Amino acid sequence: MPYRNHVVTSLTAAMSASLLLAPLTVAGEAPASSTSSMITTDAASTADASPTETMVVVGSRTPASPEQIPGAVWIVDREQIESRAQGGEDLKTMLGKLIPGLDFAPEGRTEYGQNLRGRSPQILIDGVSMTSSRGLSRQFDSIDPFNVERVEVLSGANSLYGGNATGGTINIVTRTPDAGGPHFETQLGATSGFDNHRDFDRRVAQSISGGSERVRGRLSVAYEENGRFYDGDNQEIFPDLAQTDLQDNRAVDILGRVDIDLTEKQSLSLLAQHYDSGFEGDRGVRFPELDQGSLDSADIRSGYDADRDPRTRRKLYNANYHHADLLGQNFYFQTYYREEDSSFSPFPYYVDDNTAVEFRASEQRTDLGGARALFVAALRHDLELTYGIDYYHERFNSDQAFFDRDLSDATDGLRLATDRTGPRYPDYSVDGLAGYAQLEWQATEHLKVQGGIRQEHADVDVDPFDNATPQGNEGGRNSYDNTLYNLGVVQEYDNGHRFWSSYSQGFELPNVGAVYSNAQFDIGDNAVEGIKTDQVEMGWGYRSRSWNSQVALYYAWSDRALENDRQLGTSIIDEKRRDYGIEAATSRYLGDHWEIGGNAHLTRSEQLGDDDDWHKRDARYASLSSATAFVEWADNDRSLRLQGNHAFDLSDDARELEAASDNEIDGFTTFDLIARQRTDDYGTFTAGIDNLLDKRYATVWGQRAAIFYAPAYGPEELYEFQGRGRTFSLGWNMNW
Repeated sequence: MPYRNHVVTSLTAAMSASLLLAPLTVAGEAPASSTSSMITTDAASTADASPTETMVVVGSRTPASPEQIPGAVWIVDREQIESRAQGGEDLKTMLGKLIPGLDFAPEGRTEYGQNLRGRSPQILIDGVSMTSSRGLSRQFDSIDPFNVERVEVLSGANSLYGGNATGGTINIVTRTPDAGGPHFETQLGATSGFDNHRDFDRRVAQSISGGSERVRGRLSVAYEENGRFYDGDNQEIFPDLAQTDLQDNRAVDILGRVDIDLTEKQSLSLLAQHYDSGFEGDRGVRFPELDQGSLDSADIRSGYDADRDPRTRRKLYNANYHHADLLGQNFYFQTYYREEDSSFSPFPYYVDDNTAVEFRASEQRTDLGGARALFVAALRHDLELTYGIDYYHERFNSDQAFFDRDLSDATDGLRLATDRTGPRYPDYSVDGLAGYAQLEWQATEHLKVQGGIRQEHADVDVDPFDNATPQGNEGGRNSYDNTLYNLGVVQEYDNGHRFWSSYSQGFELPNVGAVYSNAQFDIGDNAVEGIKTDQVEMGWGYRSRSWNSQVALYYAWSDRALENDRQLGTSIIDEKRRDYGIEAATSRYLGDHWEIGGNAHLTRSEQLGDDDDWHKRDARYASLSSATAFVEWADNDRSLRLQGNHAFDLSDDARELEAASDNEIDGFTTFDLIARQRTDDYGTFTAGIDNLLDKRYATVWGQRAAIFYAPAYGPEELYEFQGRGRTFSLGWNMNW
């Protein structure tokens, strides 16, 4: 029987101890296939393993047998990532379709509103958080899929790496170097909908790796250039003026990694990355009535030029050290530094009592550095203690460019030159320190109990800020604390079944910049606070040579929430909210070559109204239920996969909550087709068709943006960002 590299694994979402990354993956054998819908592992490492030997390392950063851990984790391996990237999907798009519980992607630069179990996920690269206290919803705009080994998704509230994991944690693990060599890998790809000569994307990537058994290194460069996008009616898609998109975008990802075995029991891994993704085109929105102070008429034209364009620049440096026997314990130490610079599209604001329009564009910068230390001690044969400490320092600053109004009026908004710059948000710094401890008790051969506590303290220092009030804001200092607990139990059986239940807590970082941007009060007397989420979960999993299935029921609640205004400024409100639902995935192997399956996330978000009744949460924030289904044929050399993706309609109870009107998000259904052919001498060829039926639809983010901005900043059509129509992709990958 040909090898099928699909295996369902899981890892606790309740382990609140911030453990360190241990890059080791071993997975059990399953029936034959080349790709899978849920959790996959590298076939090369698993061909000789048995299901009972399954071991997977995930974002908890210590090895764990999935059958013995109370929670759900979904893993997408390198082959899945490579095939879908070569088929024309970016990272957040493929994960939205493959991971139950994770919303479909917004299809632009932002992942605003792409929740996990209805709440915000924390996104990391090798354990380093891409999420900051001033969240910009660009965490996926940080790495090319060519440099990703696998993605590990821990569903549910946890505090593994600190704040902003109220929905779960998504850990992007980078490619590991190979010994020997030198080894080369080359990728080429192209995507087009054939609607126009501008409708053409291209990508190229190259890596070299090699070294001795003790010292191994990998250096890679990935380059991607996008053209214009067209919808299902063959119409050019309006740019996303609010959160920016990836049309006419050029991205370069340079990543180097070195793994060193210092001794038999000590190892060191070093990583450096430079990522730059930004707009490079000349197509922009023209407003023919701009000189009359109106945004009601708009189209897309060439000749656009602005002093500030959408761009994301990141630098990441990361070091991981492991000592297998320090003071009789396993010791892990990680230190990291991340620097990012994010700029936005020029956005039209009505000024002078709504008689004129002024364009502005912000740029926001974050520097984040920190360290983590972890010990794992075996207290006795059935009892293990994990404990450690985390520290981080974050610095944020921003400004806003105001563009010359006379020039923008004269050119219908196509030429934007900076007239002046001013403040956008207050500058601030955050220093955080956390301690944690976690106990794991193997009560019987098949029953494990684990529980832990994490205590985090953060000091916030806000600089003086001119917030356009007569007195301004003099800044100030304050702090906040969060104490988080978890408890979980899992029971496994020899027949492939397992059951688990858990209670866990996570917290959302206060959005310091946005919360204090318009504050007129004394910051020292009005501390922001981490918003705590509690969650309970029950789950069941089953794995055999023919079936892979996993189901989890969850209920999460909190007493406070972050709420955004029309400019996505943020305030903390006393609002009880809850999210509950079911997250499931299954696949069935039919003979040697066929596999059918899918996943589903049925969820509901509610908030407590003034009438003390629960109502559906505002559609601007709530997650849509979704489902996918697939059928695949595969052997060792080729595969063909057809997948359908459906987002359900969503409406809220805005009238009951005394809002102006009901908000609705229209769902949609799309189909994708991916084919692969492997050859012995000429590499692997991939062909993909996204949106096979050429469906025209507004993305979920586009519909939310229309609610946020229209009609206050122009008509709905200006902000209702459309999904891309049918596109064809060809890719080639060669290892040599």
